[in-house]
Amino acid sequence: MRNAVMLHRRRLLTAMALAAAGTSAGTSWARMAAESLAPAAGAKIVIVGAGVGGATAAKYLKIFNPKIHVTLIDRNPNFVRHYGSSELLTGAVTMEDLTVSYDALHERYGVKVVRDTIIGLDADRKTVIGKTGRYAYDKLIVSPGIELLYDALPGYSADLAASRIPSGWIAGPQTQLLADQLQSMRSGGTFLIVAPPNPYRCPPGPYERAALVTEWCAKHNPTARVIITDPKNSFVTDETMILGWNRLYGFPIPADYSAKLSNYAKPSRDDCRLAWIQAHDGGKPLELDAAGMTVRTEAGMIKADVINIIPPMRAANIALEMDLADKTGFCPVDRRTFESSIIPDVYVLGDASIADAMPKSGFSANTQAKTTARAIVEELAGRPIPEPAWSNTCYALAGEDYGLFVADVFRIVNGKIARVNTRARYQFLTASPQEQAVAAHYLHSWMNTITADSFG
Repeated sequence: MRNAVMLHRRRLLTAMALAAAGTSAGTSWARMAAESLAPAAGAKIVIVGAGVGGATAAKYLKIFNPKIHVTLIDRNPNFVRHYGSSELLTGAVTMEDLTVSYDALHERYGVKVVRDTIIGLDADRKTVIGKTGRYAYDKLIVSPGIELLYDALPGYSADLAASRIPSGWIAGPQTQLLADQLQSMRSGGTFLIVAPPNPYRCPPGPYERAALVTEWCAKHNPTARVIITDPKNSFVTDETMILGWNRLYGFPIPADYSAKLSNYAKPSRDDCRLAWIQAHDGGKPLELDAAGMTVRTEAGMIKADVINIIPPMRAANIALEMDLADKTGFCPVDRRTFESSIIPDVYVLGDASIADAMPKSGFSANTQAKTTARAIVEELAGRPIPEPAWSNTCYALAGEDYGLFVADVFRIVNGKIARVNTRARYQFLTASPQEQAVAAHYLHSWMNTITADSFG
């Protein structure tokens, strides 16, 4: 096992070598902070949205220059982390495990944390408008996350999502409802996942969820079926995830993946309880019949006992209300700083931003927040803004003891954010069971680390 750990670590580090350079490694934050104190003293930075992006920006602004006044505003008393939330369905974690306090941001770093619902922006007066207060700023960071477009699928609605047919893509009550539905599903029932179109937050997420539900059913409801119906033919980490499905659940390798995966796959099993209906096989969803618990797809009707719809997404409503979004539903930004292309002195981080090749993930938001915080501090100090680099590293589970990952580094190339990896992005297809188990262990360490870096 020790040899497997070391081999996996070497392979992972090879895939992530550049990623380390894109975050805090190689940068003397302490030296930079000391140089930045005086010029920006008294500057007011307001941050709307206290998820990973907003919290990280608040923390690192205070690290870089403790004399900056940082106000972090969110409507929720705590952060409920989305990454790892599909494990709630299987009982591996609780809502308490997913809940993160903002206390450290205030107590350790001096961030002013305010609970308020932001309803607008007066850009001329540089004031954010909340239900209970108004907040003046010199620089404004908006990190609002995504809005789920429930009505995009005919027959679906926010009311249905909250009561009967949950999405659970924003961690919270819907996630718990979905867990309750899975665990009480009749023997031999069908669990249907309706996957979203691109772009969507957390690219591997629906497919990890399908794997975890399949694994749970194998233990507790072995004749149940799990079906993914999909408007796409591929997804991030698809090769390594599909190989995991095959090895763990007997999933047949799709024809368009067989050339790449057949040499590594096990024979499929006739009793495989997991199915993935790709777009070219009619997987695109067309309509929900909530009364009949049926989804109509291009291939036909699928009746299920539990339906989990992950709808299309755009930037959260507040980004649109602030006029920060364009016709895509997301927010265009200056690639070097993530300053809005529409309103000056306003910066948009994370899932709501248009970040080209960068995925909409918590790790992306974290690394964007650090480079943006530094850009703001440097600008306030009257110094040049350094050329940014970003990274993204995400883990996923094909099963409890079967982990996989993607690791990327990004720079600006020809005016856009582009992936500049020189090494493999993914878990090697030749990874041993021991390496896969180590990756599953690393996943939980990774989640703890990014949570601590953002909120601790």
